[in-house]
Amino acid sequence: MVRSVGGKHSFSKPIILLLAFVALLGISLTRDFRSASSSPYISLASSWARDKYRIVTANVSNNNDSPKIQEVGKSNRDRYPERALAMTYADLPAPELKWEQMPSAPVPRLDGYSIQIKNLLYVFAGYANLDHVHSHVDVYNFSTDSWTQSFEIPKDMANSHLGVATDGRYIYIVTGQYGPQCRGPTANTFVLDTETRKWESLPPLPAPRYAPATQLWKGRLHVMGGSKENRHTPGIEHWSLAVANGKALEKQWRTEVPIPRGGPHRACIAVDDHLYVIGGQEGDFMAKPGSPIFKCSRRFEVVYGDVYMLDEDMKWKGLPSMPKPNSHIECSWVVVNNSIVIVGGTTEKHPVTKRMILVGEVFRFDLNTLTWSVIGKMPYRAKTTLAGFWDGWLYFTSGQRDRGPDNPQPRKVVGDMWRTKLRLSH
Repeated sequence: MVRSVGGKHSFSKPIILLLAFVALLGISLTRDFRSASSSPYISLASSWARDKYRIVTANVSNNNDSPKIQEVGKSNRDRYPERALAMTYADLPAPELKWEQMPSAPVPRLDGYSIQIKNLLYVFAGYANLDHVHSHVDVYNFSTDSWTQSFEIPKDMANSHLGVATDGRYIYIVTGQYGPQCRGPTANTFVLDTETRKWESLPPLPAPRYAPATQLWKGRLHVMGGSKENRHTPGIEHWSLAVANGKALEKQWRTEVPIPRGGPHRACIAVDDHLYVIGGQEGDFMAKPGSPIFKCSRRFEVVYGDVYMLDEDMKWKGLPSMPKPNSHIECSWVVVNNSIVIVGGTTEKHPVTKRMILVGEVFRFDLNTLTWSVIGKMPYRAKTTLAGFWDGWLYFTSGQRDRGPDNPQPRKVVGDMWRTKLRLSH
């Protein structure tokens, strides 16, 4: 409203007050923005991000030269000034490896599982995509570099998120998710005789679990951690069952010392008198409430690089963490020259986009020195890879790969098989 007073125009008081308020608000927002852009918190976060890990990289050659170790630490700030976010979310410095592509698996697999026995790699079940799961085993022969056999799994065995272990002939398959999307788990446990191709049942697990850490150690089948029945809550329970020659020597599972940190998708390896559990996460996708197909719904997850060792006295001990948090590595490992080698995985979600970030490094954990190193790059980043080692060659197959060299988010489920010559010094 405008009115004339003595031939001059003047604004009413309400409009004057409104304009003054808008001006003050603009000044306040400008000042806050300038203050935030120079905030010590943001500066600290960027600094912490770049220097969170002191990374050791190893140049692994394809000749008889010993690996050359170089330490990469504070210099990363200068070498990678554009990476304001944690090195956790970015590729770590790593030497190139010469990869050779081999015959692809008969089907693509995500969350498939594998066991190597001598020159054969047994690859179990997994997702083709979220709406379809596999119910069979494919076998790769390292001696002939070919996929040679395929056979069915039991109808009431889980299709993904399994626990697997072997004694060199019998393969034990424990619990897991039955069906596609984010369906419920089963407690069913089976054993496969790889010589006769016959399946037998074992006592069911005390409670169903998704992707628990599983290993055969000192005559007992150990199952620990994983996600509980809702697929999201971490479990810390630890059970074991005495087994021999594919038979259960007990009618029920025994409760053991709980694992220090729960959760699924971890590597579990037995070497000599020690049991190692590496990486993993807390939380996972859950079924959308009321969905008739148990459609997967995203939930908050925390990925970690913790390493625990269970000794002969059944006591847990924390060991040096991985160079970066890493999950989905249940079957992504091999043991070479008293070292654990891990291929790929997933790391922490991107802090801004909240997208899943895949891992493209090959890691080595030297059990003699208890130190980690980054020994190479993969052809592309991938999670749930299935690894094997034969005649000096490191192999991996399957999983979900990235969107390209500049985009570490997951995209295509693949059945590719790759290998590289790998020589590690003691």
